[in-house]
Amino acid sequence: MKRLISILAIVAVVFAFGAIPANADQGAFKEFRQPEITKAKWVADEILVKFKGDAEHFRVVKIPEGKVLEKVQEYSSRPDVDYAEPNYYVYASWTPNDPYYSYQWNLDNPVNGGIEMEQAWGVETGSGSVVAAVVDTGVAYENYSTRLKRYYLAPDLANTEFVAGYDFVENDTHPNDDNSHGTHVTGTIAQSTNNGIGVAGIAFNTAIMPVKVLNKSGSGTDAGVASGIIWAVDHGADIINLSLGGPSPSSTLENAVKYAYEHGVAVVAAAGNDGSAQISYPAAYDDYVIAVGATRYDKTLASYSNHGSSLDVVAPGGDTSVDQNGDGYVDGVLQNTFNPNTKNTADFGYWFFQGTSMAAPHVSGVAALLLAHGNADTPDEVRAALQDTADDLGVPGRDNTYGWGLVNAYAALQWTAGPGDNPPTVSITSPADGATVSGVVTVAADASDDVGVARVDFYCGSALIGTDMTAPYSIGWDSTAVTDGEYTLTATAIDTASQEASDSITVTVNNVNEPPGTIHVADLDGSKSLKGKSGRWEVRVTVAIHDESGNPVAGATVTAGWTGAITGTVSGITASNGVVTLSTGSMTGGSSVTFTVAGVTHATLTYDATANHDPDGESNGTDITVTK
Repeated sequence: MKRLISILAIVAVVFAFGAIPANADQGAFKEFRQPEITKAKWVADEILVKFKGDAEHFRVVKIPEGKVLEKVQEYSSRPDVDYAEPNYYVYASWTPNDPYYSYQWNLDNPVNGGIEMEQAWGVETGSGSVVAAVVDTGVAYENYSTRLKRYYLAPDLANTEFVAGYDFVENDTHPNDDNSHGTHVTGTIAQSTNNGIGVAGIAFNTAIMPVKVLNKSGSGTDAGVASGIIWAVDHGADIINLSLGGPSPSSTLENAVKYAYEHGVAVVAAAGNDGSAQISYPAAYDDYVIAVGATRYDKTLASYSNHGSSLDVVAPGGDTSVDQNGDGYVDGVLQNTFNPNTKNTADFGYWFFQGTSMAAPHVSGVAALLLAHGNADTPDEVRAALQDTADDLGVPGRDNTYGWGLVNAYAALQWTAGPGDNPPTVSITSPADGATVSGVVTVAADASDDVGVARVDFYCGSALIGTDMTAPYSIGWDSTAVTDGEYTLTATAIDTASQEASDSITVTVNNVNEPPGTIHVADLDGSKSLKGKSGRWEVRVTVAIHDESGNPVAGATVTAGWTGAITGTVSGITASNGVVTLSTGSMTGGSSVTFTVAGVTHATLTYDATANHDPDGESNGTDITVTK
């Protein structure tokens, strides 16, 4: 059965302002040019350093030109340095001239801040070399006609750059939107901006790749979405926005987002609109996807937004049931698209939508700015920049309601990668390499990391046999669970950045032919008795036999010899308390008798004479002399 995936915009939409006529002169919009306001990031030949104990707040250190990041890492690793960082340029805030921008509270506003776009635009506006794939219902990106349908370029996307996409619904190269959702999402990422009409987009110089995987009703399948993701990766996408999802896990989807991650593509996905503590898929695949929840104007989590342990960040998703900012319109996210109620692809206007579908493209847009600015280059760096600089909401630190917090575009553009987190080190300390083991074996390892060891996993072959999250790292392994033979034991240390290191040894398991346990003399006590005036006397010696653990051993045969007043041999078997008493019997003459243990035998245990002892000092553990 095909599992459906659908858009994650709540269907409640509110028409805002007048629709732009379908016959408007769309060619005229192409005359507007995007502003070139991207500027240098930092001074090329100096960094800022704060030395420990230095009365100065910081020092400007001159460096070779172009070595900023290298020198920041070098100084940051020094023990005498508190911090080192680039000497960033600071620019004035910039406000676009789009007339409806004032209604985009989600981008910037004087009360709750939005995501601080005005300061961010002063630093970066995106680049056409960065490609954001909108894997969705398509995009109103071209004027195109078929026998049954006509499609139009959205008026406020006229200056947005598009690269070739694909339609997995109709299986052609014209991924046009017939729902309105994908066009709205695209506007948040890269709406034509500062063009004197409509609204603004976050990274408006970014190139958009439209990939249609959802049909006119906004639904699709795992296969279609996975195909769209893989296609986007193979055709040059740097970012993939997934404002879609479903409740069921899918190996096909997971493998697709893994493929994107492993090919250096940042994947951003909507958390879902069920108001539950379970993130939708594929956003829930946290190893590969940045999961985005939705906030309202007041920065609280929208009631519809999913949340939970896989949530990474939140962004404005809107709430069309309120007008918290008092601007006379509902607090949805405003963008240019065609009428979502009639699906009339010529009936364009400006619409407020709400949903985690609207939150996700905020994050994709900021990710596009990061890549264009060059302070993040990989999916892991994009994630780190977004999470490390997010405005913390809720309880301090990461939580399952807001993740790491509300995305802050300007702060993210100030982020720099640290000096680097090295992989951990690990070595197995017990048992020794090449050892023969049996029974329950303690496997121990030393592990360390410059940031922190998260855990150490222990394996026999490829099978996980235990995990320890606290130093000293060790587990007890029952070797009787495997057949006798040679095995590889491995300890794998994982650090807090999910980097790994392993150490392996080889041991031989021998439980069938395990060397037998040992027994020894634990005590010798001698006594004598006289037989009246006849001159007869008798010597008795009690012998205690214990095993190597100090436990009494029953059934051990003790053989001993008498010398002195009487000569001969004697033997006996230990009782349940591990003790046997041996006697000379009645004898005459002589003044002393020496008792010597000759040997001890047992059905399953081996006699170890070197372990004999006598705690009360009457003997040396083997001989005892009794005097008349």
